[in-house]
Amino acid sequence: MPSKSAKFRRPEPREKAPARRVAIVAFPGVTLLDISGPAQVFAELQAIDLPGAGYSLSYLSTSGGLVPTDVGMMVETAPISSIRPNQVDTLVIPGGPGIWALRQEAVLMKWIMEVLPKARRVASVCLGAFVLAWIGALDGKRAATHWRYCPRLADGFPKIRVEPNAIFVKDGRVWTSAGVSAGIDLALAMIEEDFGHTTALDVARRLVVFLKRPGGQSQFSTVLAAQASDVEGRFSALHAWIIENIAGDLKVETLAKKAGMTPRTFARAYASRTGMTPASGVEALRVETARLLLESSEIRGVVEVARRAGFGDDERMRRAFIRHLGISPSEYRSRFSG
Repeated sequence: MPSKSAKFRRPEPREKAPARRVAIVAFPGVTLLDISGPAQVFAELQAIDLPGAGYSLSYLSTSGGLVPTDVGMMVETAPISSIRPNQVDTLVIPGGPGIWALRQEAVLMKWIMEVLPKARRVASVCLGAFVLAWIGALDGKRAATHWRYCPRLADGFPKIRVEPNAIFVKDGRVWTSAGVSAGIDLALAMIEEDFGHTTALDVARRLVVFLKRPGGQSQFSTVLAAQASDVEGRFSALHAWIIENIAGDLKVETLAKKAGMTPRTFARAYASRTGMTPASGVEALRVETARLLLESSEIRGVVEVARRAGFGDDERMRRAFIRHLGISPSEYRSRFSG
């Protein structure tokens, strides 16, 4: 029979698991946000009570010291020799205008190649995908990079299946992301993989960003093209009003009255400024609204999403999704919903 003292003995505190090292490479001309975006996401975990080991961040360069970024700000780094390849859990290779000279950095490229088979996962942001391409890490894999450089990556490396519409791509343990801010999406996806949807959503809320951005780069093109073409912002207020009244009857006459024009003048001016007809513009904003609703776990039915987004019925919404995104609402939900 156990003694009284043994019966009420407090359990020994469990030893906390060591943090997983995230090594972010830096080089002259690196894009600052390619580094700071993922780093901020990973660092935000420090404020959250995690079920397992968190991350420790290391910023590394060939020789260490201050490294100039593309905007002139300096990043303090440690030399790559201070970290053994088997100590790296996640390797992140950012991009930037200085990426092209990196291929000649024999010491750094050799270190990356040594880390590659030992790290749990390897990732690139923006043009960092070219580093992984140079060393053959993307051969036979799907990959993303900045939309402007997708043709160059595809032409230069035919063994890579470049996905120009993707914000990020995970193929096995190799992750690649699109341009600049897409590194934030990539880091959030890694947190979701390691710690679950709730923790990743908590981090996203703290940073005031989408946990899962709706769609890929080209899937933003309809709305973004309208904003880019409307350089004077003539219809910005109208677009905001449309979103606020997205389930309403948004006929050309209604929009024209809100814009203070005759229907004919409005239709001509809107098409000239945005490159879309008013009906196409409304449909694009309804698709945008429906995306966000589909990502939410609060609304289960596709029919209800269609109603709230102003489509009226789910078949009309399905046709709009196919036109704009190339997938159905159900397929979109299965991919992006938490």
